[in-house]
Amino acid sequence: MSQDTINLIITGVGAVIGWVLRVIWESIRKLQDEMNAFQREVHTEYVTKDDYRQDILEVKDILKQIFDKLDKKADK
Repeated sequence: MSQDTINLIITGVGAVIGWVLRVIWESIRKLQDEMNAFQREVHTEYVTKDDYRQDILEVKDILKQIFDKLDKKADK
């Protein structure tokens, strides 16, 4: 094999490796962008567990008051 052939093979392999690395890099960047968008959506669209528990406790308290009033009316 001549030096020119070896240089062409090394150049070709280097180009393929470079292309693969670029594709991987772009995929990672795209995943990071999607994760950032998802995190923004989660923070604005969904309720946290603590907020949900607090709201449920308030609803249960209101229902208890209603049932107590109904029980008092039924006892009369």
